[in-house]
Amino acid sequence: MSDNRTIRGRGALRRLARAGAALAVLVGALAGATATSGVAQAATQGPCDVYAAGGTPCVAAHSTTRALYAGYGGRLYQVRRSSDQAVRDIGVLGTGGYADAAAQDSFCAGTSCVITVIYDQSGKGNHLTQAPGGGAAPGPDNLADATLAPTTLNGHRAYGVYVAKGTGYRNNHTTGIATGDQPEGMYAILDGTHYNGGCCFDYGNAETSSTDTGNGHMEAIYFGNIKVWGYGSGPGPWVMADLENGLFSGANTRYNANDPTVNHRYLTAMVKGAPNQWAIRAGDAQSGGLSTFYSGPRPNAAGYNPMHKEGAIILGIGGDNSNGAEGTFYEGVMTSGYPSEATENAVQANIVAAGYANSSATTGALRGTGSGKCLDVPNASATPGLQAQIYSCSGGANQTWTRTGDGRLTVDVGGTTLCLDAAGGATADGTKVVTWPCTGGANQQWRFNADGSVTGVQSGRCLDVAGAATADATPVQLWTCWGGGNQKWTLG
Repeated sequence: MSDNRTIRGRGALRRLARAGAALAVLVGALAGATATSGVAQAATQGPCDVYAAGGTPCVAAHSTTRALYAGYGGRLYQVRRSSDQAVRDIGVLGTGGYADAAAQDSFCAGTSCVITVIYDQSGKGNHLTQAPGGGAAPGPDNLADATLAPTTLNGHRAYGVYVAKGTGYRNNHTTGIATGDQPEGMYAILDGTHYNGGCCFDYGNAETSSTDTGNGHMEAIYFGNIKVWGYGSGPGPWVMADLENGLFSGANTRYNANDPTVNHRYLTAMVKGAPNQWAIRAGDAQSGGLSTFYSGPRPNAAGYNPMHKEGAIILGIGGDNSNGAEGTFYEGVMTSGYPSEATENAVQANIVAAGYANSSATTGALRGTGSGKCLDVPNASATPGLQAQIYSCSGGANQTWTRTGDGRLTVDVGGTTLCLDAAGGATADGTKVVTWPCTGGANQQWRFNADGSVTGVQSGRCLDVAGAATADATPVQLWTCWGGGNQKWTLG
């Protein structure tokens, strides 16, 4: 999708011929739902095994959290640390298993890291790297902080790809990705609570030139609550399709009442397309099945039937490198051919069995998602009453916070344990957030919310970076919650 664009509004579908084949796919996926214990944690099937069994194999498979094939034991992603610019590939704990998050933690200890490559597990070499400049933004885009999206899968720690504004990944020279009007499918696992109204948080098929080349030159999953080109019911966010020069929630109208607001903490989002047919499906990645929000003909505006897909792959940006969106990506694939609903349902069963859940971390850096910087005790001083601030993450003790069972946030500086405290027990906007000896008071208790905000139990107000600034030493305060990135935090 592009910024500054106007709204514009053959063949039989490829389907599985026999119900027995669909049943085999589903049974196989369910059989593969249970991973073995021990170091390897090898699944008997991954989502790409399910797609292959359904006759629509993966041609791109990206994940920073787990292997997407039972037989995959290679690299998931690469990180680069800021201290010396060294890089390290992060793989799986064992064939078919989860990401080796401990390898990242060790490599990045005492410094910060960014994700430089998200490797393609399909064997086709469709890796995602830093997006170059394009028609909407000169670029190159930023790379994601490697620690801002901690998660767990069946209790195993991993990291997703946290896309802040200006962040994007791309591959303009792919192999096997659908072009023209060829059929394809795709899914992505996203954080349904992390989104905005910017253009455009996409994953899927886009232009190879990084520019807007016209209607129907894209086919990608979009997630967010922008309403410029199309929208669904409720306030958003919505899963829609970015087909270029239009975010479509349905057929030919801007509004599809059957495309609901969805904000599951872990969200399965699917888009697929074939000659004069496409569909949107989605569901909770932690439980249950999929719902179909649209399935029908292509838009009747010029350029969308037949399609003119070009076969590049994007993540976090629009086709012309529009990079004003936010979101979090954990895994996703693209297929050759139009997957059946039975296949997709089996994939969803596999995803649910992967056991996505919030990170169980209780000690670590408290990072501001809007700034990428850490909550910091100035000068590592144990003097009571110092206003907390954000500062470039160093891994120091003065940036290491512990979330206690009774809701306190404690920090050890100079051998002294202090609590994060709303100064004087005040509750008004602008109240300083300071470090103070622990008293057990309600002004020292903090609630971590599903949307990433941290609120004071006493005040109900958000832990806020003053003025939404991002510079080192910007003070932290209480402020009425409004959903901004300067009020979103991750601990880990």
